[in-house]
Amino acid sequence: MSVSLQKGQKVSLSKDNAGLNKIVVGLGWDQVKPAQSGGLFGSLFASQPAAIDCDASAIMLSTGKLKSVKDVVYFGNLKHASGAVAHMGDNLTGAGDGDDEQIVINLASVPAEYDRIVMVVNIYRAAERNQHFGMIENAFIRIVDARTNTEMCKYNLSNEYSGMKAMIFGEVYRNNGEWKFNAIGQGTTDNSLGDMIKRYA
Repeated sequence: MSVSLQKGQKVSLSKDNAGLNKIVVGLGWDQVKPAQSGGLFGSLFASQPAAIDCDASAIMLSTGKLKSVKDVVYFGNLKHASGAVAHMGDNLTGAGDGDDEQIVINLASVPAEYDRIVMVVNIYRAAERNQHFGMIENAFIRIVDARTNTEMCKYNLSNEYSGMKAMIFGEVYRNNGEWKFNAIGQGTTDNSLGDMIKRYA
């Protein structure tokens, strides 16, 4: 049964899941629908807001630090050199139900030097397009057991994130031989993934 998490809550992924070796991190969001006004013609001729392109990335850390840009898995680097972390591709709009982007982590293959994998999402060209996470709703991160396709836990980011251009959704981390998940939900004003990774330098 899936566990519904609150902000800041931590949960063990491997404790009660013997043999857990691969997980899918699903991330999702929807663009807030503009309020309709002016009847049929008003809605027909109203200018539609530009689609918000959110990009999910995984940042692999060693003792809490990013050692190399090669340890960032995103739409421009879909697979880590170790093969342990893979991005399943970019979704340009966030339209539709279910996960908008997925990152697959082969826990058994994560090199021992990496102790945590941080999942972040930034809005592509946020400043240029004047977009922010206050224009996003139904954002979530969930962890799925890849063996059975069973959802293990889910965190719905329900805070008000107006003005925030990027988001630290959560992290998968290693602790005393266990893999755990931490629901973070921290908004940031970073303009790009490049700015975000500086946090871990």
